Amino acid sequence: MRDRIRSWHRRKWRDRSRVEKVEVQSRLIWTASTWFLFVTWDLMFVLEGLGRGPLPLALAATLLAAGVAQCVQGNRVHRLALDHYLGRGSAPRRGLVTAGVLCAVSVALLAGLRAAHGIKDPLVMFVLLFALLPFGMTYCLLLPTRAFLLRFTAFGVPLVVLFALAGMGGPQLAGLAVVTALSGLYVLLVSRCGAWTLSVLGEADRARESEARLAVAEERLRFGRDLHDVLGRNLSVIALKSELAVQLAQRGRPEAVAQMVEVQRIAQESQREVREVVRGYREADLDVELDGARGVLEAAGIACTVRGTTGALPADVQSALGWVVREATTNVLRHGDARSCSVTVTATDGAAGLVVENDGAPERPAGAPGSGLAGLRERLSVLEGTLTAGPVTGGRFRLTARVPLAGDPGTEEQAPAAAGRRRGVRA
Repeated sequence: MRDRIRSWHRRKWRDRSRVEKVEVQSRLIWTASTWFLFVTWDLMFVLEGLGRGPLPLALAATLLAAGVAQCVQGNRVHRLALDHYLGRGSAPRRGLVTAGVLCAVSVALLAGLRAAHGIKDPLVMFVLLFALLPFGMTYCLLLPTRAFLLRFTAFGVPLVVLFALAGMGGPQLAGLAVVTALSGLYVLLVSRCGAWTLSVLGEADRARESEARLAVAEERLRFGRDLHDVLGRNLSVIALKSELAVQLAQRGRPEAVAQMVEVQRIAQESQREVREVVRGYREADLDVELDGARGVLEAAGIACTVRGTTGALPADVQSALGWVVREATTNVLRHGDARSCSVTVTATDGAAGLVVENDGAPERPAGAPGSGLAGLRERLSVLEGTLTAGPVTGGRFRLTARVPLAGDPGTEEQAPAAAGRRRGVRA
């Protein structure tokens, strides 16, 4: 599990999904905010204790060292706690104990600096906020919200007692208790809410993948059901008549020939029906594919516009272009980080054209080219069509398919051969 998490972190930025990019940005913000608060709240105010006696100097230097250790340990254990919250690892209990000890040491040093140097109480409040932050950001990810608030509130009691012994007055102690409670709410808003947002985005992404797998499984079930309805009865009849023919042949009865002739007829009928089922399954309706592409892309958060009409196109051309739309939609979802996609259907100059263009294309294609585009070229070649695909300016990717229509001057000489190949496909 840990090796898988490490490999996830080593992936390049362009290869990540949008959910993974949001997670990386959130982790960077959490890490940077811890160091930013150390520099602005801890370092500046602790420097007030330098140069005013050996004891304040030693306490201030030790407090600064403890603050650096809190940043390093807090960020490390927070990454592990976030992975645990998202269901990708175990809870970092030992690292949490270390972060808690560092937090307690920083609070104790701050109380000692307050007693030895008399640092101003408002400055104590700011330093205390930072001292509680690295531990609290991790601790809130490992407990239910209510339990975390109760424990963090209970932690304020010994904190108030400690600073009362350090010489802090009554009103300041009340303010210290309020600051402790507010710091608990702050880490919940910063850390827990951000982690919850990441979990929701991850669940939505997984739900979209599950929906796609369910659609494929449903189509397979439909195809299997159609085949069962076509072949189930006929195969049962073939089995019975074959058994009857065997019995008649063993008795030397001439009726066995008639039964086998009937078996042959039913087998040929079944073969014809299976071909019809497969033809209906493999032929794609262009209007249906365009509507399906728009729905799938918009469900994935990609704006999709469809232009042009398909009513005047022949059925075989619509089927071929429908497969192009299906494959292009799959590529838009799987590759790059598209936010918009346009599909244009044209029928001019004796040819039908289809252009699918999307943004968010990767700078360099990842891995070897797949077999989807090669399969489309094979389908279009039967109709003397062409397919081109590749990146264009502006970080966009364009796929263009062109299929000649009947009467195209450029294809008159090839028409007989193409017609023959079409008849061969339909046979």
